[in-house]
Amino acid sequence: MCGRFSLIASPEELSEFFAVLEIEKFPERYNIAPTQPIMVIIDGPVAGDGSNLPQRRALLVRWGFTPTWVKDPKNFPLLINARSETANGKASFKAAMRHRRVLIPASGFYEWKRPPKGSKEKSQAYWVKPKKQKIVAFAGLMETWSSPDGSEVDTAAVLTTAANNTLSPVHHRMPVVIDQEDFGRWLDCKSQEPRHVADLMKPADDNFFEVIAVSDAVNKVANMGPDIQTPLTDEQIAFANTLEPAKKPKVKAEKPNSGQMDLF
Repeated sequence: MCGRFSLIASPEELSEFFAVLEIEKFPERYNIAPTQPIMVIIDGPVAGDGSNLPQRRALLVRWGFTPTWVKDPKNFPLLINARSETANGKASFKAAMRHRRVLIPASGFYEWKRPPKGSKEKSQAYWVKPKKQKIVAFAGLMETWSSPDGSEVDTAAVLTTAANNTLSPVHHRMPVVIDQEDFGRWLDCKSQEPRHVADLMKPADDNFFEVIAVSDAVNKVANMGPDIQTPLTDEQIAFANTLEPAKKPKVKAEKPNSGQMDLF
């Protein structure tokens, strides 16, 4: 799964990587959590030139997918991930798979290796980042939820797939990664149906990511500095396991609002 991730690339780097004309300046984000605003890349028409050609745009949405038919998000599960193998058949995601596929920029993500049941060891946090590039594009789905008062909230979820050999020792799931050469296919919801892009929803190559043990500081949303990505030594990991087990980070849903989201 993907429960936390990071985005520390500059707007200029993102603009070049995703072929987006302009991205507004934003701060580096080391610990992005569910219900917070995240950036997505979508296809949209070119305004004013009459050609209606596709043009990628960056948009801020709430991380926590809410289907249009939900009456009250407070009574609906927080959908931060969607299983790529079944999303096209699920009522919550079917429409978005066909009409609202997006790319989610990231610098990497965090995962936790849970100890066996009954073990006294702690859960170990890992920072998972690309080996050879600064930016990675997760496959995502987007939906706009409308409240009874007429306000709208754009929401999104990260698509996941089975973990590759690099990630499987830590967790059995991982985000779907879309390669640059496949951005156009993935975002083209007019001519590319879900069956046409099914081949893109696969685990990343085994040598794409590196897995780095980090401290449990990432468990707290309030910890937002670069130090949460500092690698741990084997000695530090061994010492941590002699301490009391850390509590699993909790995800609390927030009530959607109609205010403009920002990254500050």
